[in-house]
Amino acid sequence: MQIIDWHLQIGFPILGVMQVLPVIGLVVLRIMKNSKWILVPAISLTFIELLLTLILYRTYDHQTIAFQFREFLPLFGAINYHAAVDGISVLFLLLGNFLIFIISIYGPVRSLKPHYNFQSILTSLQGNLIALFVTLDLMLFVLISVAQLVLCGYLLWRWATSEEKDLAFIRYLQFMGSGMLLLFLGTLLMGWQYSQAHNGVWSFDLIELQKSTVSTFYQPWIFFMLFYGFAIRIPLFPLHGWLPLAAEFGNVAVAPTILLGLKTGIYGLLRFVYPLLPQAVVDWQTFLLIISVVGIFYAALIAILQENLRRMMAFAVISHTGIVMIGLLSLHPFSFQGGVLLTINFGLATSSLLFMTGLIYIRTRTTMFKQLGGLFDRIPFIGVTFFVSGLAIVGMPGTPGFDAAHLLMEGAIERFGTVVTISAALGNVIAAGFLLWAFQRAFLAPSDEKMKPRTIAKMTGPEFVITATLFVIIVGTGFFSEPWLELIEKSLEPLNEIYGFSEKTGGAH
Repeated sequence: MQIIDWHLQIGFPILGVMQVLPVIGLVVLRIMKNSKWILVPAISLTFIELLLTLILYRTYDHQTIAFQFREFLPLFGAINYHAAVDGISVLFLLLGNFLIFIISIYGPVRSLKPHYNFQSILTSLQGNLIALFVTLDLMLFVLISVAQLVLCGYLLWRWATSEEKDLAFIRYLQFMGSGMLLLFLGTLLMGWQYSQAHNGVWSFDLIELQKSTVSTFYQPWIFFMLFYGFAIRIPLFPLHGWLPLAAEFGNVAVAPTILLGLKTGIYGLLRFVYPLLPQAVVDWQTFLLIISVVGIFYAALIAILQENLRRMMAFAVISHTGIVMIGLLSLHPFSFQGGVLLTINFGLATSSLLFMTGLIYIRTRTTMFKQLGGLFDRIPFIGVTFFVSGLAIVGMPGTPGFDAAHLLMEGAIERFGTVVTISAALGNVIAAGFLLWAFQRAFLAPSDEKMKPRTIAKMTGPEFVITATLFVIIVGTGFFSEPWLELIEKSLEPLNEIYGFSEKTGGAH
């Protein structure tokens, strides 16, 4: 595909190259399908994509508000290939390609065979995620999301660890199918209302849609469909019904990492819903705030009652999603910054917890608390990384969640006062309790003497690479969060202006 228009910010169309590489990778994997060396090109490709993302980050101009590295190509009808990135996109790309790289190593460790099938799906998902984070076309975003959820659903079912996988898969399809239908209908209505103001010419391009204000009649309808379509994907209480089953009966780490570690639902809200439907966001702010606060406590309390580590983590995600939403609903510059950084932090920390849970499952074939215990003496490094990841989720100092949570709370208290902010903080305290309790039960508590004696295998080289990399990244980004704030600060200025704040006044208009 020839890109007929691309910005000369760098010597080649880097966004197009990043999307084409997985296609080339699929061809190479097909050629080497029966080779014992098939993992070499598979893992190499994910690493190359990560390097390209680092080049993108290093070349990105932090002081520019506008989208950068623009690439454009007409496709068909109102749908165009229009790719570009801002600081938010770059941050999500860094997280996404890093996690895909870790998964490509984890797959062989977990013996997810046949390798060709697994690595082909993973390569397809990498190209899909890159396309999702760089497209500025809303309809293309929805279509890419459909493909992503199909691929994730296959991962969830094909390498599941339970005989109840069909139930988890059916529930997943029910919820995700409903969400995709809502997104598609909302996108069609968005394009149709645009055509009413432009002599029948349709467009789904973010830049073009921003030039035309959505009428007050259509805004609530479009907002309802787009927001709730994304909310199922996030997942936000009470639209989370697919997650506990998927976490318990699907595979342990791979599909959950892509579904929960990469918050594409949050990204969709920030990229399309908040810029295009500001009045509806303000109108629904109070209702969604109540839902978020209720979700924090509901999911946290349910998490405490769980006897399965995987189900506990599912409800932990739901609880912490409510905290992120409080930040985004504050509509305050500090909370926007904190919300984005907290989303990335939760993605990284949750993924780390999932990988550590997967390494535990490899050794014990269970994630039931009553069948665990005493693991710290045998696999201490996995235990330490699990512990640090839990601290990152609750925003302890020295982890990337600390600065993010501080910014979020500062914006929330200015917008909503102390009650909502204290509720978010209290929910975080409860989260600290059940995550630390999970660590104690799995790693420190004495193992059940009634259980048969078992041998816990030592860590292998690839397992050490996974664990050490996650540990270093979590601790490193915790102590050096300033670059990530600088990366997104300018990109959030358009949202600050839309919702009543500007850099000049420093406050509400």
